[in-house]
Amino acid sequence: MLKLKGVFTAIVTPFKGGKPDLAALKKIVAFQVEAGVTGLVPCGSTGEAATLTPEEYLAVIKTVVSAAKGKAYVVPGVGTNSTEKSVEMVRKVSALGVDGLLAIVPYYNKPTQEGMLAHFSELAGATRLPVVLYNIPGRTGVNMLPATALALRRKFSNIIGIKEAAGSLDQVSEIINGADEDFAVMSGDDALTLPMMAVGAKGVISVVSNVAPGEMVKMCGLFLEGDLAGAAAIHHNLFPLVKALFSETNPIPVKYAASLMGLCSPEPRLPLTPLCAARRAPLKAAMIKAGILD
Repeated sequence: MLKLKGVFTAIVTPFKGGKPDLAALKKIVAFQVEAGVTGLVPCGSTGEAATLTPEEYLAVIKTVVSAAKGKAYVVPGVGTNSTEKSVEMVRKVSALGVDGLLAIVPYYNKPTQEGMLAHFSELAGATRLPVVLYNIPGRTGVNMLPATALALRRKFSNIIGIKEAAGSLDQVSEIINGADEDFAVMSGDDALTLPMMAVGAKGVISVVSNVAPGEMVKMCGLFLEGDLAGAAAIHHNLFPLVKALFSETNPIPVKYAASLMGLCSPEPRLPLTPLCAARRAPLKAAMIKAGILD
C-alpha cells in the first residue's frame, strides 16, 4: 500500500531527436532507486505530460514501472481539463502496475470548488488505487481550497494525500489541522519543503531530486529523525541550486542540469525550448557549489 513519506521524484521525460528516450529513462530510474528515493512520479508537470501523445504517455509509465522493479513506488501524473478524458486516463494507467495516481486540478478552464469536487469524485470513483491530489495554481490558474481537499478525503478513502504547490504555509497548516492522520501533505515546492515539513508535511514530490536525490533523501530523513539542524544545513546548501533550477520554466533548467550529469539530453519538447545560454553557467556553478558536480 502506497505510503506518502520522504522523497518522491517528479522525473523528467528524456527526449532524443524529438522522441522519448526510453533507454535514458531507464538510466534515470536506476539513478533514483540507487539514491533511495521513496517513489517516482513520471508524466507530471516536470515530465512534460501535456506534450506526450497517448502512446508515448503509456510507454513512459510502463518503462518506469519495469525499471523500478518494485524498489520505489510509481505514482504517475494523470488528469486533463476534461473530466471524461481524465477518467479514461485513470482507467488505463490503473492497469499498468502502478502504485497510485497523482491527479492535477483541471487547468485552463478554471473550475469552481464545486467543479473540483465533482471532477475528483469521478476520478477517485474510477479506480481502486490511491489518489494524490495535485494543487498548483501557478499552472492551473485556480487554487484548490483546503475545505475542498478535506471534503474529498472525507468522501473517498482512496484519496490519501495532496501535493501542495500553492506556496502558502497557511494553506498547508489548514489542511493538516483538518485532516486525519492517514492523509498526507507533500510539498510541491522544493524551496518550501523544510518549512512545510516543520508544520506537518510528510515529505516532497521534488524536481531538485532529479539531480540531487541523495541530498533530498538525507534532508527529509534527518528531519523525520528529529535532526533539525542537520536538515536545515542541507536545505541551505541546496537552496542556491533550487533557485537556479527554476530560473526558467520547469523542466527546462533541470533537463540541462541532468545533461551535465550524463543522465539524458537537455532537450525539452516545444513549446518549451532549451535553457538560454546566459543561465547555463550560473546553473552549473550552483551544481558545483551544492557538491553534485565536479
